[in-house]
Amino acid sequence: MARMIAQNKKARHEYFIEDAYEAGIVLSGTEVKSIRAGKVNLKDSYVQIKNGEAFVIGMHISPYEKGNIFNKDPLRTRKLLLRKREISKLHDLTMQQGYTLIPLDLHFEKSYVKMNVGVARGKKLHDKRDSDKQKSDEKKMRRALRGQY
Repeated sequence: MARMIAQNKKARHEYFIEDAYEAGIVLSGTEVKSIRAGKVNLKDSYVQIKNGEAFVIGMHISPYEKGNIFNKDPLRTRKLLLRKREISKLHDLTMQQGYTLIPLDLHFEKSYVKMNVGVARGKKLHDKRDSDKQKSDEKKMRRALRGQY
């Protein structure tokens, strides 16, 4: 049973999510304690593949209050744990025009911190308007079905 820690809500608004992969993440002890306290932000982060390894860049984990000298840089680059097959597939997809890798959410799987990484294609302005309109129409339909319109 996965317990959600943080979501990148901006990702689903800004991009079409084509596919998603679950990846482990290399963290220090104080970072895990800070994540357990919910002090993590995925807003402007992205995933990059270098030398056959995947890294998340721009993920902000606030320093742990009681961590003193063991605290790491809040915006440091963190390694993602994926299989070689998955990394090569993701690398090939990002080489195509318009595709990028973005973190969708962070969650606990048993006692491990995991990240869902999405293969995404950027939305144009009219696409964002269409998805906003569709969302509001669905909301109106749900209200009408409940009799609260």
